[in-house]
Amino acid sequence: MILIAGLGNPENRYSATRHNTGFLAVDRIAERCRASFSKKEKNALTVRVMIGGKSVLLCKPQTYMNLSGESIMPLVSWYRVDASKDLLVIADDIHLEPGRLRLRKGGSDGGHNGLKNIIEMLGTNSFPRLRVGVGEAGAVGGLIPHVLGNWSREEWTIMDKALDNAASAAEMFVTDGIDAAMNRFNSRIVIPEEEA
Repeated sequence: MILIAGLGNPENRYSATRHNTGFLAVDRIAERCRASFSKKEKNALTVRVMIGGKSVLLCKPQTYMNLSGESIMPLVSWYRVDASKDLLVIADDIHLEPGRLRLRKGGSDGGHNGLKNIIEMLGTNSFPRLRVGVGEAGAVGGLIPHVLGNWSREEWTIMDKALDNAASAAEMFVTDGIDAAMNRFNSRIVIPEEEA
């Protein structure tokens, strides 16, 4: 079983915020598979899909961002997921410009509290993650209003393409592995030619 977890906050008021980029990315994957999140297990909304002939569990933790690991760790344990290669966590990243993707095989939390909690709960930072850039807060407003704020119309044009690319990157992770996905998608917003 491959587990793809998108990070976000569960209340409707957060649904279109920058911090819910992970939720939006797994929603995009589910849409492509003509599936919808209908089951709740281990404090997460889940749906099983097939990607390239492989069984994939998509999940959206319902524990709020800072406690994401409290949902993901029980799913990893229950489904006997090898977190080092069969778990992909999708999260927003303020250190990347809007729309830029960065796949990694592991590493630090980079100041992201959701990733920090997952690392604490799993007891390892060796799990693949896909970060989707949402840009820095800038001088006005601060970090929390930025990540919990909605995108401007211009930003959404970029992010809509970024979510397509994030879904494609996740699908390639499943079918071809992390190295192939890293080689193709660790760049600025680029729509693959065959999809353009």
